[in-house]
Amino acid sequence: MTNVKMIDVTGAAAAPLDLWEPVTVTREQIAAEAGRLADLPRPANGRRETMFVHPRATAPGLGFAPGIRVTLSVLKPGERSEPIRHNSTQVNFCIRGGGHSVVAGKRFDFGQYDVWNTPSFAPYWHVNDGKDLQVRLTYSNAALLEKMNVHVVEENPKLVEAVEEDVAHRDDPRRKSPYGTFQLTEDGAWMMPYERLINPPAVESKALHWPWQQVKSHLDKLEALGKDYIGRRLYLLYNPMTGRTNGTTPNFFATMTIRPPKIVDRPHRHTSAAINYYFHGSGRSTVEKKVYEWRAGDLMLSAPGWGVHNHASYDDHVYELTVQDQPLNIAMESLLWQEDLKLPAAVLGAEVGFGTNRGKLGAAE
Repeated sequence: MTNVKMIDVTGAAAAPLDLWEPVTVTREQIAAEAGRLADLPRPANGRRETMFVHPRATAPGLGFAPGIRVTLSVLKPGERSEPIRHNSTQVNFCIRGGGHSVVAGKRFDFGQYDVWNTPSFAPYWHVNDGKDLQVRLTYSNAALLEKMNVHVVEENPKLVEAVEEDVAHRDDPRRKSPYGTFQLTEDGAWMMPYERLINPPAVESKALHWPWQQVKSHLDKLEALGKDYIGRRLYLLYNPMTGRTNGTTPNFFATMTIRPPKIVDRPHRHTSAAINYYFHGSGRSTVEKKVYEWRAGDLMLSAPGWGVHNHASYDDHVYELTVQDQPLNIAMESLLWQEDLKLPAAVLGAEVGFGTNRGKLGAAE
């Protein structure tokens, strides 16, 4: 019998937050690692990959931020990876070359700076049918699931069609509670039987593709808002299945941002962690009063959860992809967001959020 630890915390105060420091993987480091991977013999599964791991991360669940894994993947021309599936979800981002991916039987042809998602337990593989190296960044919640000891991975899964539900089995009265789901109190507490607990309403989770050239055409329109605009010039790459949690996957949002030259954001903070990949321009981020500079091609943990931060562009336009675990935090009712440090924080998704002055500047929603 295993002995359980008993830790007396009577009267103990909560420990202060110990924020992970921002870290940057430079474009030179990324290019060098992509080159090293390309020089390796092709592995049996076809996946040449490197995890970017924060120096404070501990196994299980190695991540670039707590709960967020970022992986660099390389395919040489003519190569493909072998099928795989897992219960983690992914945001995929091509930073060099192109090719196509097959996700849950759906093919996506992609190029540089395109984004697409991989739903949970959807079989997928990647193909480089171009002439250049294919280099991708993949953001996943595998680190979190490994921490929970529930990351399920299947190599070369059997590709089968979905099985239709047995209607007779579903309608068997012996498998249904006669009482159903019902309201218990006037305040709104309900009771739900086992049958509904193990068969919640299903929402189709599709693999979706956001081509960069189409995204950019809409993003560039936000530059016209001018310096008087107090919001951030970005679009969420929105997956409708995430509903009110505003995600690209149920765990992450991915946003594309344009920063005109010499734009400085207001300091703010949120409990979701932010990872930025800058692919045009240069600038700086101030995080917990310390300044970090970056330029095109850099990958950066730019905002540890609840760290005060803001960003500024230098003399050129900045384009960036930002991935945050905001949807997960909204679902957990843990997303504290303080848009103005002089005003109280809000629990986004449970309380009224924040507004900008975009309407006053005459920009259509």
